Amino acid sequence: MQSIQDYVRAKAKAAKEAYYQLASATTAQKNAALLNMVELIKQHESAILAVNAEDLKAAETKGLDTALLDRLKLTGSTIESMCEGLRQIAALPDPVGEMDEFRTRPNGLQIGKMRVPLGVIGIIYESRPNVTVDAAALCLKSGNACILRGGSEAFNSNTAIAKLITQALQANGLPAAAVGFIEHTDREGVGTMLQSSDLIDVIIPRGGKNLVARISAEARVPVIKHLDGICHVYIDQAADKEKAINIAFNAKTSRYGTCNTMETLLIHQNRAQEILSVLAEKYTEKGVELRGCSRTLSILNNIKAATAEDWDTEYLAPILAIKIVDDMAEAIAHINTHGSHHTDSIVTESYTDAQIFLRLVDSASVMVNASTRFADGFEYGLGAEIGISTDKIHVRGPVGLQGLTSQKWIVLGNGQIRR
Repeated sequence: MQSIQDYVRAKAKAAKEAYYQLASATTAQKNAALLNMVELIKQHESAILAVNAEDLKAAETKGLDTALLDRLKLTGSTIESMCEGLRQIAALPDPVGEMDEFRTRPNGLQIGKMRVPLGVIGIIYESRPNVTVDAAALCLKSGNACILRGGSEAFNSNTAIAKLITQALQANGLPAAAVGFIEHTDREGVGTMLQSSDLIDVIIPRGGKNLVARISAEARVPVIKHLDGICHVYIDQAADKEKAINIAFNAKTSRYGTCNTMETLLIHQNRAQEILSVLAEKYTEKGVELRGCSRTLSILNNIKAATAEDWDTEYLAPILAIKIVDDMAEAIAHINTHGSHHTDSIVTESYTDAQIFLRLVDSASVMVNASTRFADGFEYGLGAEIGISTDKIHVRGPVGLQGLTSQKWIVLGNGQIRR
């Protein structure tokens, strides 16, 4: 019987071969496969929802928390979003082969750069069946082969979707191994992926902090990652009250289990009294537990006191920490100290304050007068995302087509030799 290590290595070898075959694939071929995936997913929507219901039932029996169940659940709406993501990716320009930054040297050499795929990308993810589609689509369009290892809680959903992706690839003359799905839930398979630096070029984890921490610690393959989504909204002294209330409410309550959900609300001392009372009422109606600093408690005396741990916590739940600050400098210092460099937003009508915040907040996405919930590849016009990176190299923020490529130098000569 084939061991899990040999099974994963065989998948990786097949993906490496498929990667070289993809180099000759045309943009038209890739787009046709993506649109074929849309057709197949829509045709089999009922079957996908049925197996997803089985996964949900099993996950509930195992006692998975609310955030994971929320990510696991598929609906007609989420399937349509998956399909729309595929359509958008098909409509985007193909980055592979783009050439730029050309300059002509005194000796006549033309030197520039060409955009190329990263190679074989391993994606290790939990709960979200939509990642199967997003990852396959983005890797395919950017010319990369991929190996997908989903969580055991979404195994049936992922398997059903992966079979349709394979069908679309084959129907359009593309190698089936370009999207390799690991049909095992054995954890040793993850370890094999992390050690296979000869076959896999990049690992992208999507899941909880424990998963990402393990992968970061054990991988011999480069990793594109983020550990936490401790996002902030800062309501500035010059904020419009209505905008501030709407943005702060949406950033927390739109969805609780996502990495772009606000976990800490910061508010200028001069605006706290008039805004916090309104927000507290709205949060209470939604069942959000509030935890505040001492100054917040003097305004909202029926909430819990925040501890030092609260400022460093990604709740992924209906819990919000609130801190009143003296000024924007204190807000920025708090964000850069306690945030996870993911997404942070300022609500202000001051152009100067907005520009200072944009420059000084050290996060992958920094926003002005917008909910942190927009930090998403789909919302950024990337079609979808394969993950969000809080690293600074090689890509930062939502990872779309451009983030799945690199550049190589191109030198065009006419017989020149170096003397």
